[in-house]
Amino acid sequence: MKKNIYIIGAGFSSLSASCYLAKAGYNVTVLEKNSTIGGRARQFIKDGFTFDIGPTWYWMPDVFDSFFNDFNKTTSDYYQLEKLNPGYQVYFDVLESILIGDNLDQICEVFEKEEKGSSVFLRKFINEAKNNYEIAIKDLVYKPGLSIFELITPQTITKLNQFFTTVSYQVRGHIKSPKLIQILEFPVLFLGAKPSDTPSFYNFMNYADFGLGTWHPKGGMYEVVKAMESLAKELGVKFLTNQNVEKIVVNNNTINGLIVNGEFLEADIVLSGADYQHTESLLDENYRVYSQSYWEKKTFAPSSLLFYVGLNKKLENVSHHTLFFDSDFDLHAKDIYDNKRWPDNPLFYASFPSITDDSFAPNGNEAATFLIPISPGIEDTPEIREKYFNLIINRLEKLTKQNIKDSILFYESYCVKDFINDYNSYKGNAYGMANTLMQTAFLRPKIKSKKVKNLFFTGQLTVPGPGVPPSLISGKIVSNLILKQLKLNIDHETTI
Repeated sequence: MKKNIYIIGAGFSSLSASCYLAKAGYNVTVLEKNSTIGGRARQFIKDGFTFDIGPTWYWMPDVFDSFFNDFNKTTSDYYQLEKLNPGYQVYFDVLESILIGDNLDQICEVFEKEEKGSSVFLRKFINEAKNNYEIAIKDLVYKPGLSIFELITPQTITKLNQFFTTVSYQVRGHIKSPKLIQILEFPVLFLGAKPSDTPSFYNFMNYADFGLGTWHPKGGMYEVVKAMESLAKELGVKFLTNQNVEKIVVNNNTINGLIVNGEFLEADIVLSGADYQHTESLLDENYRVYSQSYWEKKTFAPSSLLFYVGLNKKLENVSHHTLFFDSDFDLHAKDIYDNKRWPDNPLFYASFPSITDDSFAPNGNEAATFLIPISPGIEDTPEIREKYFNLIINRLEKLTKQNIKDSILFYESYCVKDFINDYNSYKGNAYGMANTLMQTAFLRPKIKSKKVKNLFFTGQLTVPGPGVPPSLISGKIVSNLILKQLKLNIDHETTI
């Protein structure tokens, strides 16, 4: 008889895992607490405007390709991609910005113009980053994080020092321009930690940026969610929304089932793509592996204050992805990770997808998403949200030299309380656990419970870490481990 596998949550990692497990022939049901699937990558639609609620960057296209290729499919079977040029724009002062082109030669020209000689370092840096990327993506990130020996390979032995120096140290040792430093340190923020705390081996994110480029799926990131849902359904996965998992039921240290909306569902395997800390809170205390003090001591990736804004005109002097680095980068990072307070003058990011894709806004209008990285767990009130909305709109007007306030049709906000309410996110974090040296690979929370047989985890709080491509990989990693476990169970039953 086929085994019943229940997956908690319908984010990218869960969608990925559901496809692999269904392909292997198991009965897979995905339980989503919200009314639509996608987890943090859901969609918000209002008055003809469309917004990706969560991720807006499509980086590392090879990881998406690899996922669909595992099912004899391609991304183009489901959605169309456009490479952005510029990939993004970075503001430093009034009408003073740097455009990051779609190829390294263009980017080197920009660097050389800003700092003579910097392009020589940049080419060496990106070449090394490419090599690290190939090592990481082809091998390391697909490891289950069970042992330190997963990291010890002939390739990584030669790069051991890169695990004990930081991206910040590497960049600042060769680049003097504060602008170029910020641009080179920016990509590792996707890993959820300060560049000064991120091992320099992770400079492979710079290759993801300058080497592979920034892409846009027509219709937005939610098209990727829909594609994965479609593939999963083709493979036989069942999706149930508005399903609140209230308890994980364990008998004799083995999964027995779930209580969902007051009803018991018998399960052979439970995989949680929901917040790890929340998932363990659904277990009786003696079955939890990680204590409250464990979570308190960990370095979490930021939360976010987000605004979704409908504008009745097209904007000038901005790109699809625009970063506003006109304030102190280091001070903002300290407020997130060290001071754990609201920043006085934050950096922020803006996405204007309607510049590229007409489907995001009515004709002649602009859809805008703004994001301020903040410390998880800090105070979140309507007054604070309004204060920061006014702050970034004022700065946007000043930096881009245009009136924006009078063109705002509406705006909606999303912050710490919403992350907690919608995703049971620990302290309202947006990106999971940071990839610092002491929270890398086997040092992250395990994808397989040590106390409960047939209970597994996937997503941003376990391996390989934060981000959409790592989430797809996490789903594959955990699926492989589950399939091995099921084979062991069958072999054990056969011998008995």
